[in-house]
Amino acid sequence: MQLHQLKPKHKLKKKKRVGRGGKRGTYSGRGLKGQKSRAGRKFKPAIRGLIKKYPKLRGYKFKIIRPKPAVVNIEVLEKKFKAADTVTPKVLIERGVIRRIKGRLPKVKILAKGKLTKALSVENCDVSKQAKEKIEKAGGSIK
Repeated sequence: MQLHQLKPKHKLKKKKRVGRGGKRGTYSGRGLKGQKSRAGRKFKPAIRGLIKKYPKLRGYKFKIIRPKPAVVNIEVLEKKFKAADTVTPKVLIERGVIRRIKGRLPKVKILAKGKLTKALSVENCDVSKQAKEKIEKAGGSIK
């Protein structure tokens, strides 16, 4: 016997080839059709799904977040002010009724909780309907 005549005792095991029939069937555990069953498949980028979820209607705008006004009730004005005083955001900060918001003068809204007996003049402030009635009833004015 020569060296070139030697043969292995067992047969070579062949590499499993997908989708070729045999024990695993025609689809070989890959299922039917679709991206996952193809050779060299690649998944879609994750960002694409996020982009598709954003609204794309005409005129879509982000909601603007406005700072809320500083609320002051009439009962506070009754305690902190004398008759014939002017009420402005600047004066309210000086008297310690409201605080600055991010270093700026906040918008002020006066609400109608409490009673008012003094005639005050209100300037540069938003006033509710009922508060306006109470201020004018006490002899005050709104500018």
